[in-house]
Amino acid sequence: MAILKKASETAKKHGLIGGFAIFLAVVSFSSPEFLTPGNILDVIRQVSITGMIAIGVTFVVITGRLDLSVGSMLTLLTVLVVDQHNQVGPAIAIAYTLFASLLIGIVNGYLIGFMRLNSLIVTLAMLSLLQGATLFYSGGSNVNVTNPQETWFRFFGRSEFVDIPVPVWIFFFSALVGSFVLLKTNFGRWVFSIGGNETASLFSGVQTRGVVLIAYVISGFGTGLAAIIMGSRVMGAQSTIGQGYELTVLSGIILGGTSMLGGSGTIWRTVIGVTMLGFVQNGLLLLGFAYYVQWLVTWAVIILAVWIDLAAKRGRVFV
Repeated sequence: MAILKKASETAKKHGLIGGFAIFLAVVSFSSPEFLTPGNILDVIRQVSITGMIAIGVTFVVITGRLDLSVGSMLTLLTVLVVDQHNQVGPAIAIAYTLFASLLIGIVNGYLIGFMRLNSLIVTLAMLSLLQGATLFYSGGSNVNVTNPQETWFRFFGRSEFVDIPVPVWIFFFSALVGSFVLLKTNFGRWVFSIGGNETASLFSGVQTRGVVLIAYVISGFGTGLAAIIMGSRVMGAQSTIGQGYELTVLSGIILGGTSMLGGSGTIWRTVIGVTMLGFVQNGLLLLGFAYYVQWLVTWAVIILAVWIDLAAKRGRVFV
């Protein structure tokens, strides 16, 4: 039993990291370009969009709630910023996009925080609403930036600063700000408190409804930033461009160790989780696996990570 208990503790603390290290070794042996500086930067640039969303959603998950609307939100906001870029210019288009992201966050936060509705149901309904709004707004047609080589809007998704892609810088500084807010402010402490014991937080004087609302506003704002990066990188948008991102975001957050039960997690863990998932997906493609295999692996990652999280709460993994 002592050996089993020790194995259980090891699995809880280092199981996913160990599995990831083995995966890196196997892929780098089979594909030498996997761990080259160029590919590493490409992966981080790719995950920066997912990561921007995940930073905001981490606040929501720590409160013990979910936000499954971010994929459709990303689609609508990307279509919006690209279309408005052509009509009113990049600066006003960005302002419109960020305003819309805050508005969606407020609606989600009000329904869940003040109306006390279930976060799963509300955000699933919002997912459907936003997808419908996207199709209504765009008419189901693709939108593209006119004269993409002549607009400064390309800076957010295609430019580099000291040989590092700008999206990576935006991702890094957003993580710094998010981590500071979560760990060094009263608001961050309230977020953890609500996720740990909402009833006790309420009786301790924490304005739980307002904190939950702000958490969803942060989630919406992060998605708005991601949409700007996405539109700038692709210089266009489709009515399905954000499809599946809610699953990828949630996978990265769980993989980083943020508890689905609320009350624990950090921004930097989310950054690590999203980055790990990005390398897994990139490695599978380099190994020649079909694209759909990524979804199967993502499913397996979610199941394994949630199992380990729940097992850690119970105090055992194997028994």
